[in-house]
Amino acid sequence: MIKIYHNNRCSKSRAGVAFLEETGKPFEIVKYLENVPTKQELQNIISLLAIDPIALVRKNEAIWKENYKGKQLSNNEIIDVMIANPKLIERPIVINGNKAVIGRPTEAIKTVI
Repeated sequence: MIKIYHNNRCSKSRAGVAFLEETGKPFEIVKYLENVPTKQELQNIISLLAIDPIALVRKNEAIWKENYKGKQLSNNEIIDVMIANPKLIERPIVINGNKAVIGRPTEAIKTVI
């Protein structure tokens, strides 16, 4: 089943949900601010995206700028920071089986459905 990691306050995330609704395919919404992924889940998402953890961080968020910008963090530490501050996780993330994509722009979602 298709899964979207969603933050309803984010217009790009809402656009991702609307895009999936238009496909008519069933999908699951994960409100990751309320149901924060476990470390293993986040590691799996990063692996499916085939990116380094830092590429999943929203670096313009105040939390990042004030506490982590310019620091040398290991991949493991970056993952821990995202779990402690899920607002820092880029969104939306769409997963379909063993394929995943960050839905920015929304049209990128087509690559996994």
